[in-house]
Amino acid sequence: GSENMAEAATKPPGTTPITKVSPPHPEWKAPQPQPSPYANMPFKSLDPSSKDTGGVYFLCISAVVPRPIALTSTLSADGVHNVSPFSYFNILSHKPPTVAIGICRKPGVQGDAGKKDTFANIEATGEFVVNIMSDWFIEAANHTCGDFAPEDNEMELAGLTPLPSTVVKPPRVQESGFHMECKLKQIIPLEDEDGNPTTDIVMGTVVMFHVNEGIYSPTPSGSHNVDAAKLQALGRMGGNDYARVTEVFELARPPRPAQ
Repeated sequence: GSENMAEAATKPPGTTPITKVSPPHPEWKAPQPQPSPYANMPFKSLDPSSKDTGGVYFLCISAVVPRPIALTSTLSADGVHNVSPFSYFNILSHKPPTVAIGICRKPGVQGDAGKKDTFANIEATGEFVVNIMSDWFIEAANHTCGDFAPEDNEMELAGLTPLPSTVVKPPRVQESGFHMECKLKQIIPLEDEDGNPTTDIVMGTVVMFHVNEGIYSPTPSGSHNVDAAKLQALGRMGGNDYARVTEVFELARPPRPAQ
């Protein structure tokens, strides 16, 4: 209830452990049915190309959750710092390590003026750093998504600390526990039905990882690994909501069927 929410929200940073719980249905065996609790209700079908549907922004961000967040650091061609969070983001491959960020254009603004600073900077320099957002600096990280002017240094305005990168020019964010220095691999431009640019998908190759020793936790076999309970990463939900990871359960992959 709301009392629990209030209590959880007031806990000081670093006091939200991850509880290991059982899978929701430990007694389940394939192919037992697992019906939806809404099985007796119809589906609402929405065609995004139909004028009657209207916008689907709130639909997309409320249904595809939780989304990881890329706190993205860039430099303009003139060397002006920029940092901003994007939740149209994920890691798509580990060999080579590759990330993608969907950067929407400013609505109703045509041409280069419609490009957000982050995208304009990546397009101009081919470099960026993805910093993972954690519980302990969420307010400062969230502050960087304000509608600032290109000459504003969001890192400074939010009270964040730049840390020199080792391969690329844009700085890392010291407060983050995990940084990925990236070089631009490809830009995939998206357009609306009238041919106006709406979003640019930026794909980048990770050329250097930085893992804070406080969260670094190799597996028993020695593979590089991060302790999720110490990283305290946040996910983006719909509206202005963020999500914490407070509970996990393990579910092994099914064995291969006998031949």
